[in-house]
Amino acid sequence: MAKFVLAGKIDCPHYAKAELLADALQRSLPNFRVYKISILPDEWKEWLDTTCKRNGWKHEKSPLVWRELVERGGKAMLLGGFSDFLEHCQDYYSTTLDMPTDIMLSVAVENLEAKMNHIVEEQHRVSLIKPLHIWISSALSPTSHFLIPNLLSAEVFPHISAISLHLLHLEGDKEELQGLKMEIKDLAHPLLHQTSDTIKSQVTIHTDQEEAFREADVILLLDEQWSENESEEEKRKKVKETSKHYGQLIDARANKEVKVIVSGDSFVNLRCSLLVESAPSIDWRQFVTIATQLENEARAIIAKKLKVRTSDITDVIVWGNISGSFYIDLQMAKVFNYDGAIKGPSFFSQSLLKIFHDRNWLKTDFQDLVCCQRAAVTSKTCRAAAMSATNGILTILKAWNGICNPHEVFSLGVLCPGYYSLPDGIVLSIPVTFAGGKWSALFDATVGDELKEKLQLSASELRKKNISENGTIVRNKEDR
Repeated sequence: MAKFVLAGKIDCPHYAKAELLADALQRSLPNFRVYKISILPDEWKEWLDTTCKRNGWKHEKSPLVWRELVERGGKAMLLGGFSDFLEHCQDYYSTTLDMPTDIMLSVAVENLEAKMNHIVEEQHRVSLIKPLHIWISSALSPTSHFLIPNLLSAEVFPHISAISLHLLHLEGDKEELQGLKMEIKDLAHPLLHQTSDTIKSQVTIHTDQEEAFREADVILLLDEQWSENESEEEKRKKVKETSKHYGQLIDARANKEVKVIVSGDSFVNLRCSLLVESAPSIDWRQFVTIATQLENEARAIIAKKLKVRTSDITDVIVWGNISGSFYIDLQMAKVFNYDGAIKGPSFFSQSLLKIFHDRNWLKTDFQDLVCCQRAAVTSKTCRAAAMSATNGILTILKAWNGICNPHEVFSLGVLCPGYYSLPDGIVLSIPVTFAGGKWSALFDATVGDELKEKLQLSASELRKKNISENGTIVRNKEDR
């Protein structure tokens, strides 16, 4: 089978004539195939130079014709321009095409008009697509590299037809960000939004705050990057300045239904509090920080002790300051597939506290092990626990998008307007459930005197870190 490629300027008369000749041959010869590439006049020279350089050819005028020899194991074979293609058709197929100059010019004009109409139609089609705008801060972090491919999954955003990714890394290396952008494009993922002019995947990179969070639908604030020489006080000061400014930008630029997730190992409750305080026009329920990573670390430790899979442990609750004084609560935890005195099918579960009798270990060693688990992983891998952080973010995103059991319990750092008799205006981790794209505090959990004392300790710890200038975040009562 003969496979030819015919490329040229869309308004070139010789390209028009070569196109008609190729069409005539394709109609009369069953084994003749032609692929046409129409290039706009102002893009022709750059396209021609790039193509010739890639193939080692020398050619200067429109059209450019070559033959594909892939089936024979060879590279493309250059035929040349219009005259060369015409001569080839006469020699091999005894076919030529006589066309007056005025008709050639007329066809070239029609080609250009058709091309422009097609571009306008494509621009209109793409304009009808409303992509989901996702912003990721600290985009060069290891967590971001694990997160991005998973974000482009229909499992996370089942009702979205297109996604636009915006990568923000303040004072980041532009070359490194550009490389990340190229890598994302190489994923060739169908959910990546395509712009109307270049038909390329829309991924934007930012190293300053000039355009940050514009039109954002989802904002994922990953852990801030610290210098090894920075003190705790310097870090806290940087967190305050950055978070307050981020909150103001989100308030001014993001969509009012934006979902904001704060993740990381440091100051997560503080950062979330400052964001809420600095974005008064956005519902405070749209700002959360996640304790899912702690939940999973606790589940892994318990599972090892009970000799079950980590996924067999559910409904673990994390209370308090996620990156400070937290408490792992197992009062609602369930165990599946446990090989004990009572057994049942895979859907059968038992209360963890009823089958785990070493309560002293749960109150002491277990809590300490959870505190040290992430550091142990980091020391062995010599990097942050980015994979588990990614999984935590995706778990909450799925639940927020309705992909979860409405009875499933999650631990979420949220503003607590009087929940569980906690101090008003403090961001603490509490148990929640998701339904209809919204989270709700779970009030079935029992908060005894011992737990209240621990929660008061977390609240006091956060107040000492100066969550806000006034000590609390003020919200109208009707917003609570």
